Amino acid sequence: MTDRGPGPAGEMAEAWDALVAAARRTVTDGLVVGTSGNVSMRVGGLVLVTPTGVPYDRLGPDDLVAVDPADGRQVAGELRPTSELPMHLAVYRHTGATAVVHTHAVHATAVSTLVPELPPVHYMTAALGGTVRVAPYATYGSQELADNMLHALRDRTGVLLQNHGTLTYGDTLDQAYDRAAQLEWMCRLWLTAASVPGRTPSLLSAAQLAEAAERLQGYGQRN
Repeated sequence: MTDRGPGPAGEMAEAWDALVAAARRTVTDGLVVGTSGNVSMRVGGLVLVTPTGVPYDRLGPDDLVAVDPADGRQVAGELRPTSELPMHLAVYRHTGATAVVHTHAVHATAVSTLVPELPPVHYMTAALGGTVRVAPYATYGSQELADNMLHALRDRTGVLLQNHGTLTYGDTLDQAYDRAAQLEWMCRLWLTAASVPGRTPSLLSAAQLAEAAERLQGYGQRN
């Protein structure tokens, strides 16, 4: 039985519960189908990650999977980690991310097949650090894909993966998830606007995005 008392074990158990809930939400919200996509979270010196090929509604407290971010070595759990572990670890090794969400969202994946970057059609582009780039295609689960993703992700908190999906990260699991949902929404928005015959969507300038980024820093409730 997983320990949920005070201390590191309890913290890990609570984080796993949150991770599984987020993974299930990706299905409910239509960001993934079946067992596609994956979610991870840094807890202490370890990374919790969803396992490969297991429906999220079947995951329970005792299915916790944890790896060492330094070398990817599995240190907890009997289920094998997601096949996209190289992408997750690349983010943790090169950013201050606390959580990573990878999806196969349909509109975002469609955009990844059409353009080299998502046109800045909405000010929430600024919440992802700027215009979201498309990482060149590589076989899923490969180091090449992780390398392509990391290059396209520089100075951003979200990236499109060509003919594949999306990846976002954040300081919290909620933030990483919100960025994934916002990215899918912006892709849907651009596809909808671009599909109107004879019309071209208006795009935001670099100055407009910079102003939005500044205002977003103060968005929400303050303590």
